[in-house]
Amino acid sequence: MNIESPKVTADKSQQEMFDFLTNAENYEQLMPESKEKFEVRDEKTFVFGLKGMPVIKLQIRETIEPELVVLGSTSDKLDFTLKAHIAALNENQSEVHMEFNGEFNAMMAMMVKKPLSKFINTLAENIGTL
Repeated sequence: MNIESPKVTADKSQQEMFDFLTNAENYEQLMPESKEKFEVRDEKTFVFGLKGMPVIKLQIRETIEPELVVLGSTSDKLDFTLKAHIAALNENQSEVHMEFNGEFNAMMAMMVKKPLSKFINTLAENIGTL
């Protein structure tokens, strides 16, 4: 399953946005209001929980400075990646869009597509308000 957010403009340079997204602590600022849990485990790993969803542990798996940050689930049951693509617009602004890729069976995909789409869009919207 592949879900992409709309592109959003952030008032941070490409490098500033990359630095922001490679710090696990900063993801708390991007979480939806329905966040019930957020905990940083180490500099690359955090755990979060939203109302009505299981707790998910994400880890920064790969980076290509300053244009890509790849987060990945640490669970075998929910194997997915969340990529943040960062493009420079000018020296003070960047454009970001999120891309979710996961392997789910048809039943699971049907159940999670709508809440995941909403979650990915909220992350992107919150990046745009930084």
